[in-house]
Amino acid sequence: MLLAFTLFHVALSLAGIGAGFVVVYGLLVSKMYDGWTKLFLITTVATSITGYMFPAHKITPGHVLGFLSLIVLTFAILGRYHYRLAGSWRRTYAITAVVALYLNVFVLIVQLFEKVPALKALAPRQSDPPFEVAQLGALVIFALVAVMAAVKFHGEPVHA
Repeated sequence: MLLAFTLFHVALSLAGIGAGFVVVYGLLVSKMYDGWTKLFLITTVATSITGYMFPAHKITPGHVLGFLSLIVLTFAILGRYHYRLAGSWRRTYAITAVVALYLNVFVLIVQLFEKVPALKALAPRQSDPPFEVAQLGALVIFALVAVMAAVKFHGEPVHA
């Protein structure tokens, strides 16, 4: 049962990451992809929520990241659906969407270094240079993309 749930959680996460890249591309070219946006936000929220359903005896870094992700996603959802990208909410949505995707990619990198034998051999601990370089590279790329998305996304406010 735990294996099936784990596969479900991973599938949600990968769907969220895939959809997130489409959404972020849309931000960079100032286009709204409504279906992809819904898929991204729903699967990313579901990924964070299902992360709390795994057996744990203490708060883990994954729990903290899930909590941070849910906070960021709250602002993305409010900006997109409640405030309909009006005023500063357009920029808030663009930045929080990119940050939410980054948090999922951060966890993906952690999981890849834990589960892929070749990567685990390169960095058996998360303090080893290959792991740190991968995470720092992702952080720098996503920070630049967040700034670019905030500047370039001029999608029209969505009317009710």
